[in-house]
Amino acid sequence: MSKFVPRVFSGMQPTGNLHLGNYLGAMLNWIHMQDTHECIYCVVDMHAITVWQDPKELRRAIVDVTAAYLACGLDPKKSIIFNQSQVAEHAELAWILGCTGRIGWLNRMTQFKEKAGKDKEAASVGLYTYPVLMAADILGYHATHVPVGEDQKQHLELARDIANKFNIDYKDAIEASGFADGVFFVPPEPYITGPATRVMSLRDGTKKMSKSDPSDLSRLNLTDDADTIARKIRKAKTDTEPLPTEKDGLKGRPEADNLTGIYAALSGESLEKVLGQYGGGQFSVFKNALADLAVARLGPVGEETKRLQADRGYVESVLKDGSERARAIAAPIMRKAREIVGFIVS
Repeated sequence: MSKFVPRVFSGMQPTGNLHLGNYLGAMLNWIHMQDTHECIYCVVDMHAITVWQDPKELRRAIVDVTAAYLACGLDPKKSIIFNQSQVAEHAELAWILGCTGRIGWLNRMTQFKEKAGKDKEAASVGLYTYPVLMAADILGYHATHVPVGEDQKQHLELARDIANKFNIDYKDAIEASGFADGVFFVPPEPYITGPATRVMSLRDGTKKMSKSDPSDLSRLNLTDDADTIARKIRKAKTDTEPLPTEKDGLKGRPEADNLTGIYAALSGESLEKVLGQYGGGQFSVFKNALADLAVARLGPVGEETKRLQADRGYVESVLKDGSERARAIAAPIMRKAREIVGFIVS
């Protein structure tokens, strides 16, 4: 019983529009993995309420982000696509794993410190325990691989620590349940790939592109029209030097590094080839080429996203079907977890 199916789990919060960083840093990998793995992709609405959300806006955002998932190329026939709150096993398992994990582990989570800021006492308990719920998201499906960005690697390490401790704490009960090697929760592996796994702000090449940045010029939203995409690219911050001809020349030039990396990721070409074509030239020429490329790649995604957002009935049917399929996997795992920790299972 300890043979685990290669399974991918990942998700995004329904807060703000998805942007180029989400597309290049995660979505392209998600799409490719549909053909090589069993994939579960979640809209993590429970994570979203770790900070207050307007209920009407949250309901709309869940549908809108799902529409973007589909517009980018996620196929509900190939993958399970659902929203987290529809599968109660996430919350139930989070409690068990919260009793397995340790305060000291959570105290080391740097993302909580960044998001809570100076007034940690005013932060929600949910924001603090967010990584435990993330662990439940992953372990509750016996996921073996998780596509994550650099900012989530620490949370994935916590999920691995919790999985290992659970397996140690309940070793005898796990083996009695038929898992001969004493492994019930497989420690998930990170899956980090792609030429632009970390896309930076168009206004500051030292900061990650973010939905929460107050400047809309800092990001390319997947719903931006062609004119908006081109305008944002042409207004992107650069330095005064020509583009370098070799990769080493990008050191210490964050904006040049970011824009050429975006071009490479959108075109599918190597960074060396991009610099070979545009190196030595002025940014104005390169920006025009990048704008045309971005419009060609992202324009159709934006149009399809808007079309799907207008067809709420279809998007909600995808979520309903996905939640039923997700629950079919999570429910027996959760039932076995209850049995292992000693709960009475009827």
